[in-house]
Amino acid sequence: MVRSPEEALKATLARVAPGTPLRDGLERILRGRTGALIVLGYDRTIESLCSGGFEIGIDFAPTLLRELAKMDGAIVCDKDANSILRAAVQLVPDPTIETQESGTRHRTAERVAIQTGVPVISVSQSMQIIALYVNGLRHVLEGSEKVLARANQALATLERYRARLDQVTNSLSALEIEAMVTIRDVAVMLQRQEMVRRISEEISQYVLELGEDGRLLSLQLEELTVGRGPGSDVVIRDYSAGDISPAAIEAAVAALQEVGPTEIIDLSRIANIVGLTKGSESLEAVVQPRGHRLLSGLKAVPKAVADRLVDHFGGLQNLMAATIEELMAVDGIGEQRARNVREGLSRIAEASLLDRFL
Repeated sequence: MVRSPEEALKATLARVAPGTPLRDGLERILRGRTGALIVLGYDRTIESLCSGGFEIGIDFAPTLLRELAKMDGAIVCDKDANSILRAAVQLVPDPTIETQESGTRHRTAERVAIQTGVPVISVSQSMQIIALYVNGLRHVLEGSEKVLARANQALATLERYRARLDQVTNSLSALEIEAMVTIRDVAVMLQRQEMVRRISEEISQYVLELGEDGRLLSLQLEELTVGRGPGSDVVIRDYSAGDISPAAIEAAVAALQEVGPTEIIDLSRIANIVGLTKGSESLEAVVQPRGHRLLSGLKAVPKAVADRLVDHFGGLQNLMAATIEELMAVDGIGEQRARNVREGLSRIAEASLLDRFL
């Protein structure tokens, strides 16, 4: 399975996180004030770029990496950095590959990473930095203190965003019960969900970078993201004009995730992207939910059964007004499940209205 550059970078960050043998070796090289060029992977393509040096094939150890870095040339490890395969190697990548780097070591690292798709690490002797090159992406590793400071700031932001998302979710539920939802309300919900998703992903990367130092941060992130409710795909499906295909929903979610940081505050833009509005349609127009979002909150109701309920009643208001006998008319709904649906929706309605007016 081919991974995106972002996924490959995350996997590489996990290999060089604090507490790993590879990170220990890199920090030893920094403290020793020597540079290094380290390739994480070895195949025929890498072999074709290697000139000179010698094969060693030994188990990886931070001290060995430090000693081998004293010599000129690159060090080639296996992809998991369990073994050191070659050392003192001259790498000869395609010189026509464009690079924004100026130093010889960094230019070579970026070109090898682009040409082979294998992660390459460059340790700068003069600038005292560790740079990762993965599929055209460049990432500079920083000390745990700096990363942790940014992570804590992001965590405080996520806490505020999550609190606001919970408020918006409860408000939307109350408006759905009263049949007073506008396009603006749905766009605000999607906006807040996307903001929480983005800041959560940013913190997840910090957790990767911190390695063992990020255990507490990981627990805090999990606490703030658990029980977040249905995602943007369910909201989009709930408010689509008619039956919408999974591919169309996926495309709408992807388009929403690609919206720039300055555009995400534009509710009209969000509404247009997910198909809630066309042209100059007002954000104050009233829309009716189909019921997918509220039904997804009932654990006793499988998705397939929830879909049949929505198709049978045609909208949330009809579903809320249905009796147990009417619910039992739907395929897959027995008396007990009908009671669960009726009581579950009633609890959601009571809790939402109570939260809104208190």
